Amino acid sequence: MKKIALHWKILIGMLLGILFGLGMTTFDFGPTFVGNWIKPLGTIFVNLLKLIAVPLIMASLIKGISDLKDISKFKNIGVRTIGIYVLTTVIAISLGLLLVNIAKPGEGISEATIEKLTQSYASSDGVRAKIAEATKQKTSGPLQFLVDMVPDNAFKAMSTNKAMLQVIFFTIFLGISMLLVGEEKSKPLKKFFDSLNEAILKMVDLIMLFAPYAVFALLANVVVSSNDPDLLIALLRYALTVVGGLALMVVVYMSLVAIFTKKNPVWFLKQLSPAQLLAFSTSSSAATLPVTMERVEEHIGVDKEVSSFVLPVGATINMDGTSLYQAVAAVFIAQALNFDLTFADQLTIIVTALLASIGSAAVPGAGMVMLVIVLEAVGFPADKLAIGLSLIFAVDRPLDMCRTVINVTGDATVASLVAKSVGKLGKPRPKNWDDNYEAVK
Repeated sequence: MKKIALHWKILIGMLLGILFGLGMTTFDFGPTFVGNWIKPLGTIFVNLLKLIAVPLIMASLIKGISDLKDISKFKNIGVRTIGIYVLTTVIAISLGLLLVNIAKPGEGISEATIEKLTQSYASSDGVRAKIAEATKQKTSGPLQFLVDMVPDNAFKAMSTNKAMLQVIFFTIFLGISMLLVGEEKSKPLKKFFDSLNEAILKMVDLIMLFAPYAVFALLANVVVSSNDPDLLIALLRYALTVVGGLALMVVVYMSLVAIFTKKNPVWFLKQLSPAQLLAFSTSSSAATLPVTMERVEEHIGVDKEVSSFVLPVGATINMDGTSLYQAVAAVFIAQALNFDLTFADQLTIIVTALLASIGSAAVPGAGMVMLVIVLEAVGFPADKLAIGLSLIFAVDRPLDMCRTVINVTGDATVASLVAKSVGKLGKPRPKNWDDNYEAVK
C-alpha cells in the first residue's frame, strides 16, 4: 500500500485538531481538558525542535564553511543573502502599505467595536508587555544590534534559542578559523561536526514522525483558547487585508523561483509544505528551522554550504510576513483612531519596519513589539498605543500563524536563489528515518 505523504498527514492532523477544538468548546470542561491533556503533546514537539536548533545550526554551518575551502566564496554568499533579504522585505512592506491604503479596513471599525476592544485588551498584561519590550529596544543605541550579535560567553549563547545571531556569529568565527589553521589541523574537529550534523538531521526525521499528532494538539489548543468570535468578525476586513498581502508575497516568491531557479513553483511548494504547515502550527520560524533546513537541503536540492548560512540568518533577520503585517497594522490603527499619516510617514514605516525586522526574535508575538516601534516612529500618540494594540490583539495569534508561513517560505526562496547564483542548487537527495534501520535492529 502506498504511504501517505508527510504533508498530507500533517494537513489531516491540523483539520482534526481544529474540529476537535471546536467540539471541545461546546463543553464547559473542554478548554481545561485540552490544556491539561492535549496541549502538552504540542509543547513537547516544539521543545524537541528547539532542542536541536542550536546544535544543528552549529554543525551545519561549520560543515558548510569548512567545505568551501575558500573564504571569498563565503563572502559572496553572505552579500547576496543580505541583499536579497533586504529586497524582499522592502517589497513585502510596500505591498502591505499599498493594500491597506486601497482597502482602508480601519474606516469600517465602529466606535462601539473600538470601545469593546479597548475594554478587553488595553489593560491586559500582553499589551503592556509588548509596549515595555518595545520601549526597551527603542532606547538602545544605533549600534546596539551589533553589540547584541557578539556574545561574551559562547556557551551562554548556545543555551537559549533567543540568541540565534550570537550562535551564528560564534559558529562563523569558528568555521573561518578552522579554514585558516589548515585542513590537517582542523580535520578532527571537522569530522566531529560532520558526524554531529548527520546525527542531528536523523533526529529531525524521527521528530517529524510525531508531527501530525503534534499539530493536532497545537491547533486544538489554539481553537479552544480563541477570543470573542464577534470581535473576530468585526476585524475581518483587517485580517483579510493582511492575509491577502501574505498570499501576494507567495506569488512574488514563486515568480522568483520560476524565473531564476527554473524550478516548478508547485513542486517547490510541495517539497516545502511540511515546514510551512509546522510554521503555521507553531507560529515560530526558529522552532521550524530544523525542518526548513532538512526540506531545503534534501528535498529541494540546496547545497549545505548555502543553506547552513542562509536559513539560520533568515530565521533571525528575514521577517517578510511580519514586516508586511506591521505595515498593514500601523495604517489600520491610524485609520481606526483618525490619526493622519502623510506620504513621508508611510516611507518612515518602510524604513523602520525594515530595521526593526533585523534581529527580531523568531518567536511568537515578536511582531507586536516591532509594531510599537513602527508606530512610535511616525509620531503616534504614546497615550493611545495601548488602545491601538488592543484593536488588533484579538486576531494577532491567527495572523501570527499565517505570517510565520511567509517568513519560512521567504527563507527557503532566498536560499534557492542564492544557491542557484553560486552554482550550488543540485538534485534533491531525500533521506528517511529508517535508511540504516535494517543494519542496527
